Amino acid sequence: MAYPPTTGAAGAAAAGALSGRRRAAWREGLERTRAAATTEPGRLRVIGAVLAALVVAFGAVTAWQVSDRQTAADAVVEHSQPLSADAASIYRSLADADTTAASAFLAGGQEPTEVRSRYEADVDRAAKLLVQAAANTEGSATAREEIRRIGELLPVYTGLVESARANNRQGLPLGGAYLRYANDIMRQRLLPAAGRLYQAETARLGEDYEEATSWPWAAIGLGVAALAALGLAQRRDFLRTNRVFNRGLLASAAASAVVLVWLAVGHGLARSALNDSNDHGAKSLHVLNEARIDSLRARGDENLTLVARGAVVVEKGKDKGQDAYEVGYAEQMSGLIGDDGADSGSAAGGDKAVAAPGSLLARARDLADDDEGRAPVDEATTRVREWQVRHKAARADDDAGNYKDAREKVIGGEGSTGESFDKVDELLAKALDHEQREFKRAADDGRGALTGLALGAGVLAALGAAAALLGMGRRLSEYR
Repeated sequence: MAYPPTTGAAGAAAAGALSGRRRAAWREGLERTRAAATTEPGRLRVIGAVLAALVVAFGAVTAWQVSDRQTAADAVVEHSQPLSADAASIYRSLADADTTAASAFLAGGQEPTEVRSRYEADVDRAAKLLVQAAANTEGSATAREEIRRIGELLPVYTGLVESARANNRQGLPLGGAYLRYANDIMRQRLLPAAGRLYQAETARLGEDYEEATSWPWAAIGLGVAALAALGLAQRRDFLRTNRVFNRGLLASAAASAVVLVWLAVGHGLARSALNDSNDHGAKSLHVLNEARIDSLRARGDENLTLVARGAVVVEKGKDKGQDAYEVGYAEQMSGLIGDDGADSGSAAGGDKAVAAPGSLLARARDLADDDEGRAPVDEATTRVREWQVRHKAARADDDAGNYKDAREKVIGGEGSTGESFDKVDELLAKALDHEQREFKRAADDGRGALTGLALGAGVLAALGAAAALLGMGRRLSEYR
């Protein structure tokens, strides 16, 4: 028989009655739970549930925090450091292209094939690295913007260089003006953009290092709390039963202790290795990159001093009225080795040359942690001193009006400043290769120390939680 739907006041009364019955049932269930918790079996169930929850939470948080740090360590090795290295290579390629273009111009209309090939290789390398950086740079608006800016300016620069070459082949003085304009674009727009790109990628590397080496305090805190709770539960069991050990609680405590020790030791080893890869790898690479860039810029200024022939001067400041490119050369040398003077004895090769404290070469030597890393830096320092001596001789000839002799001492073969620069660049490249290997070795050791920890923590935590429940279950069985 069907009943008509209840409406109006009768329906409201029925709904109220139903709601009242539900509240009463809920209160009754809560009261039963409270009553059960006041008995020993009830307390044991609550203790078992809390212990299992603590151990599971410890394992889950450990797996989560270790996974985050392992991801960051992987990013250091496979993503952020390679991107930082590529950004440095873009800067070096652009600076070397500018330096090589000036050298080719000084050689006259018939520029050497190897010089031209070097310039084209630099431009091609920079273009390819830009494409690669654009494909791999994620989430950094600054990096993307600088890549776009370099991509737009590079064809402008190369077009001006080609105009300078065409005029130079015809013996027209306008070629020098084109080259100076190209150099202005390189120095004032292209290289600053490349420098900002390098800074952005290096900052990202620093963030990944910080995340990979930060201590997992939440996991450590939960591990200590879980062990303390298991210890208190074991003591309570001993006081009430006179049993020395509850095997289930003992197994749970052992599993938790293994995870906690594994976490502390594994992360400590990873942190130590990653810090070593940073201090004696990434930081060394950063300083060596700066040193190589300064040597390239010094070489470019040296060449342009002869190209401009005093047409470009400093317009203000303490160096007002002086040749702008010669001032630039001195500034780059000061950053590279600490001063623009040279000791003739050390530069001649009889004594070991020393860079001034705080200079790039001095810092690179301090950061190198073995003789293989220090040796090329020491030899580069000697070659820079040699370069300074030869530069002074070339400047003396140019100032005396012997342009041809000065040019020969700058772009000639044996005994020229070009020979010294090439050797410095080669030695710094050798030092960079060594430090890159050192970085990779230490960083791989660091991320290797975390291998298996996340999975192991999860498995051991599950076993520990099950053991805690079994331990409480044995006690509960005594009440049945």
